[in-house]
Amino acid sequence: MLKKLSLQVHPNDILAQKRHNSLGKTEMWYIVNAEKKAKIIIGFSEETDKKSFLKTIESRNELELLNVDFVKKGDTFLVPSGRIHAIGKGVLLAEIQETSDVTYRISDWNRRDVTGVKRDLHVNLALDAIDYSAKSNYKAEYLKKKNRPSNIVDCKYFTTNFLHLTKNYNVNHEDKDSFVIYMCVEGTVVFEYKNQQEKIALGETILIPACIKSVAILTDNAKILEVYIK
Repeated sequence: MLKKLSLQVHPNDILAQKRHNSLGKTEMWYIVNAEKKAKIIIGFSEETDKKSFLKTIESRNELELLNVDFVKKGDTFLVPSGRIHAIGKGVLLAEIQETSDVTYRISDWNRRDVTGVKRDLHVNLALDAIDYSAKSNYKAEYLKKKNRPSNIVDCKYFTTNFLHLTKNYNVNHEDKDSFVIYMCVEGTVVFEYKNQQEKIALGETILIPACIKSVAILTDNAKILEVYIK
């Protein structure tokens, strides 16, 4: 990310359906790489309310109540609908999300485009969509075991596992009634199935259809995310 993104929030399914005839958006972030002192904004540093937060927006002091996390490679965060967030400069991340394009932009840090025009904000819509509670830790904690899946997130929208493979690995998806997506976040891997091979490297993904149940993952050192719907 060359520059920080806007401060935003996504409504939940109920609010998104009511306002936009759409789904809301829950997402998760896996930090693929980060510059030194790179950071994200996620949630609030202390519990607040609509009135107090609006005051910070109007005074252009949005960061006063927001939680800022310095991030490093491998950090993972769940961003449920309603949780305010922004991706900072120098952060490369993989995002897994509920299918929706509904986003409320709260602040664009007073930026203007080349013609001097500011982007639209959606503060009034966002205020009713925000979860004003606070957490002591927003990072998703998980065990990083080699050559076996480590569950990061398990919610009704998606399940995401982390795989650090140092040898070839066979998977069987007979227990799933879903496609499975693999995203490479480090190294290279070859997927072998039905006498076919597909290679992916950092930043690339492959979708295994639900009809393919057995897959061999060939590598000597790689890290991948495994995503499916339960």
